[in-house]
Amino acid sequence: MSTQTTMQAATSGRWAVAGIFLANGFLTGSWAPQIPVFLTRLDITRFTLGLLILLFGVGAVIAMTWCGHLISRHGSRTVTRWFGVCGSFGLLIVALAPNVPLAAIAMLIFGGSIGGMDVAMNSNAVVVERRLSRAIMSSSHGFWSLGGFAGGALGGYSIQNYGYLPHALVATVIAFAVIAFAIRYLIAEDRPQAVEHQKFTLPRHTTVYLVGLMALLTMISEGAVLDWAALFLHQELGADLAVAGLAYAAFSGVMALMRFLGDGVRNRFGAVSTLRGSALVAAAGMLVAGLSPSPYLAIAAFALCGFGIANMVPIIFSAGGNQEGMSSGTSMSVVTTMGYSGILVAPSAIGFVAEHSSFGPIFVALSGLLVIVLLMAGLAYRAEFAPEPAPAE
Repeated sequence: MSTQTTMQAATSGRWAVAGIFLANGFLTGSWAPQIPVFLTRLDITRFTLGLLILLFGVGAVIAMTWCGHLISRHGSRTVTRWFGVCGSFGLLIVALAPNVPLAAIAMLIFGGSIGGMDVAMNSNAVVVERRLSRAIMSSSHGFWSLGGFAGGALGGYSIQNYGYLPHALVATVIAFAVIAFAIRYLIAEDRPQAVEHQKFTLPRHTTVYLVGLMALLTMISEGAVLDWAALFLHQELGADLAVAGLAYAAFSGVMALMRFLGDGVRNRFGAVSTLRGSALVAAAGMLVAGLSPSPYLAIAAFALCGFGIANMVPIIFSAGGNQEGMSSGTSMSVVTTMGYSGILVAPSAIGFVAEHSSFGPIFVALSGLLVIVLLMAGLAYRAEFAPEPAPAE
């Protein structure tokens, strides 16, 4: 294959993986405004809702843990295709669940498909980066945030005016159409990453777990905004559903804008300095949100938090995917599993606390976790881009 043909395929693959990120973010963002309705239509407490969100996280973590092994055997393109198609139906399955037991099963399936899709698409983005010899991770996550913005912004309005089930159906059709088109153009690794008989094992390198810890602390805050910001605005600050849905929409919208600019910022200031500055801004935004007396100030504060978190996750993931002595699929599986435990599992613990408290102090406490990431930022030095050698013609 000629170099020109290879680059054309890589360029198509770059936009294909962007489409997968977009669809994943859209499904995740569409779930956020469904949560207040989910709580009332099943007639459950915050504690039970926290348990259901925990099951979503359990399904995701199980899929993520095994995804590195699957990628080693079958490649990131194939695994992205599998989880992408399955994931597009997850939100609809949850919306159709008529009672708590079936909702629990639906949340496991939804979480597993979204979680596996996350690891696979991030691993495929690393493949594209190496093939193109330039960074695309921040902008790829920008498409995820753009999808989250669209899902959150349209979701609250759609649910309030047309109902939760029509909203879930339309969101599913849109996500499936994007994924079905995009998976045709995904690129594959040049060589298999593992032999046929390789067993599932965890890496022994300590650094990859420390990078995963940074991802965890960062994404706890992101998960808190995703799962609880709308309820915070609706129940504690008196906002209606349409306004409450804007909390995550503002967070994701600003995050998307900054992620599209993030590769340039990172190239100018370096990964470590960018991560430090971003963590400081994110911590300030989360602090103001927790102390806010009005829904609109809280929305603005969540937007500021999104401004900071925007490039933290891509930098941390790039650092994870470029760990020395292990394949990108294996290291990415560890970092994404630990990181997405924050966005998927930790919010259930927040629900348990919120059952006996309020969300304001919780958001204030979360700002402290972002300060810890600031102090650990030096571990992100491996995020500096290292291209893949060009294939022989």
